[in-house]
Formats: sequence, C-alpha cells, structure tokens
Amino acid sequence: MSLVQDTARAAVDTFNQAAQQPLPAAASTENMSLIDMMIKGGWIMVPILLLFFIGLVIFFERYLTIRRAARYDNSLMSQVKANVLSGNLDSALAVCRSSNSALGRMLQKGLLRVGRPIKDIEGAIENVGKLEVAKLEKNINILGIIAGIAPMLGFVGTIFGVIKIFHEVELAGGIDIASVSGGLYVKMVSSASGLAVGILAYLGYHILNMMVERLILRMETDAVEFIDLLDEPGR
Repeated sequence: MSLVQDTARAAVDTFNQAAQQPLPAAASTENMSLIDMMIKGGWIMVPILLLFFIGLVIFFERYLTIRRAARYDNSLMSQVKANVLSGNLDSALAVCRSSNSALGRMLQKGLLRVGRPIKDIEGAIENVGKLEVAKLEKNINILGIIAGIAPMLGFVGTIFGVIKIFHEVELAGGIDIASVSGGLYVKMVSSASGLAVGILAYLGYHILNMMVERLILRMETDAVEFIDLLDEPGR
C-alpha cells in the first residue's frame, strides 16, 4: 500500500515540476511579430506583398479621383438651363468651362454643337462621356487582376511548402515537428496572405466600380435633361 502511495506521490511531484517549467515554444509563438510571420512565408511573400502595395496605391488614388469627380455642383445645370433658355450660349459655355467637371465638359461639347441636328449633339455628348468614364476607370482593372493572381501565388507557396516538408523529412530520416514546421509555415502563411490580398483587391475593385456606375448614372440623367432642353419646341 505504501508503495502505491509513494508512486502516486512521485507522479504528482513530477507533474507539478513539469507544470512549473516555462514553455519556450509557446512563448516564442506568442512573441512572433507579423514581420517574422511574413518572413517565414518564404520568398513567395515578396510578389504577394508587392501586389498588396500596388493594389493599395491604385485603390486610394482612384478613390480620391472618383470622389473629386463626384462632387456635384447643383447650380451648374440650373445656370446652363437659364442661359440656354435666354439664348445666351456664351455665358452657358463659360459656366461649363469654369466648372472643370466631367458633366461640364459634356455640356460644353453639346453647346458647341448647338444648331446641328439633335442626333449630332447627342453623339458628341456621348463621346465625351465615354472619354470621361475611361479616365475614371483607369487602372481599376488592375485590381481585378490582382484579385485573381494573389491567391494563385499563395497556392504556389503551398506547393513549395509541401516540397520543403518532404525534403526536410528525407534529410531527417523521419517525421518530427522540427522537420515539417518550416514547410508548414511556408504553406500556411503564403496561402493566407494570397487569399487576404485577393479578397481585399476584389472588394476594392467592386467598390470603385459601384462609385463609377453611380457617377455615370447621374451624368446620363443630366445629359438627357440637357438634350430635352435643346429639343423643346421653339428651340
């Protein structure tokens, strides 16, 4: 009976000693920074991070550009309408030039065609509108490309991680955590990073497209109102 008690007491003492010892692996994991984790992802992280920064620059540059173009001057259309109705086309042109906006340039082109058939005026306004939209959409498609390429690069990193695991296992002559941890880091970090960059680029691409579409709708509405104004009987 005393032998059982001594054995149990020894087991409890051993457990307590083990519990009191620090866990270096856990501590190192807790202290791992984001940069350290990126480094463990391997060389494939370089193109993934490059795509991330390119996408970030494009998104904010286009976002600010579209926001500036979307600033709506409520007085522009009313001033142009008043000048056209009074027959003062020069003043209407001056208002359009001073607005320095996409709508102003569209209306200016239409005013320069006054006196021609209404279809010619519509065509001129439509052509200017297409140019303005093309300027707004510049480089947005690159975000769509990044959204497709980044996850693929992450998948490439996954493949290289698996290759690294098999290589380390072959060198070690067996499977242990030390021989597979490096490859697992490459596999998981690269996959997660590629997916994250792809998702962010996908969201940015559609956010910018929605902003452009709203602006196009407003420009088309004002252009139709302008054409109707010129097409009124007696004009």
